[in-house]
Amino acid sequence: MNLPFTSQNDLVVGIDIGSHAVKVCQLKRTSDGYAIVALGSNVLPEGAVEDGTLNDPEVVAEVISDLFKNLKIRNKKVGFSISGYSVIVKKVNLAVMEEAELEEHIMSEAEQYIPFDIDDVYLDFHDLKTSENPGKTDVMLVAAKKDIVDEYLEMLQSISLTAVVVDVDGFALENVYEYNYEKNDNIALVDIGASKMNINILSQGVSVVARDIIVGSRQLTEQIQNVFDIEFDEAEELKLGSLPAGDKREEIEDIFSATCTQWILEIKKAIDLYHSNHPEQPLKKLILSGGGAKVAGLIDFLAQETDLKIELFNPFANMASNDKRIDADYLKSIGPEMAIAAGIALRPSSL
Repeated sequence: MNLPFTSQNDLVVGIDIGSHAVKVCQLKRTSDGYAIVALGSNVLPEGAVEDGTLNDPEVVAEVISDLFKNLKIRNKKVGFSISGYSVIVKKVNLAVMEEAELEEHIMSEAEQYIPFDIDDVYLDFHDLKTSENPGKTDVMLVAAKKDIVDEYLEMLQSISLTAVVVDVDGFALENVYEYNYEKNDNIALVDIGASKMNINILSQGVSVVARDIIVGSRQLTEQIQNVFDIEFDEAEELKLGSLPAGDKREEIEDIFSATCTQWILEIKKAIDLYHSNHPEQPLKKLILSGGGAKVAGLIDFLAQETDLKIELFNPFANMASNDKRIDADYLKSIGPEMAIAAGIALRPSSL
């Protein structure tokens, strides 16, 4: 990929606001791709964000402001993504139309596709220009609740940041995948956060199954914490395998088995839906990201249960970085949980 050199400020700073932490990523274009300028994460107080809702916008704003200050990021144009109950992503099959006609049709007929009052949502769509039927086209429709989006916009504005991109978690993940990997593969992208799991299945480079599941890796931490009556941080280390389990091993394995089985059932439902609609295009692999991707033993468990090759997502695989500014081991460690922020950071600040 050959791109003309331009200022790093023609891209937004990607901000991924989860229920456990805020992740920030800034990239710049180079003569042959992209380079990492800055990245980092900071843990949020428990309950500050739940299912995409800002319960404590002032605290979240302070965490983001501190990250920008510590990372010396001066670009004020940012992008963020949304997920969970506040956003609906749906693929609909419509007659082929000119763009203006398609927009008019969707705006007038949107209520039959989404469960929200049309006056309460921001609506966007993308013509995928794919369909097995001549004269028809698949359109990806996205509806996001205005009150949720507006809360994020106001929170960012309170710290002098201007949101010029509002993304969807699954699409941000798809964006950074397409930059780093072969576009025409049939693959499943699975991002496991603290309180939600995003699944996006691509067929020949086109999203065909996209869903958010309200399960996440915090479930494991809380169960370990409750069973052994220990502090959250110790439970987190046991979950990630960074603290020896010792005589707790058997009980921890039982907790993992029960919870991770629930995750895998949801993943397999999405995979089964894909295969039922695309029997001639089997999935090649599953690419795992998010903080939950680091759960000890999860990759092997997924491979065993899905019969797919499981790969840990490296969103920076084809990006340049300065080892003197960003430690290579840190970059490798934090990569899977930075995938959504990196996908947003690839978006231009002006369209």
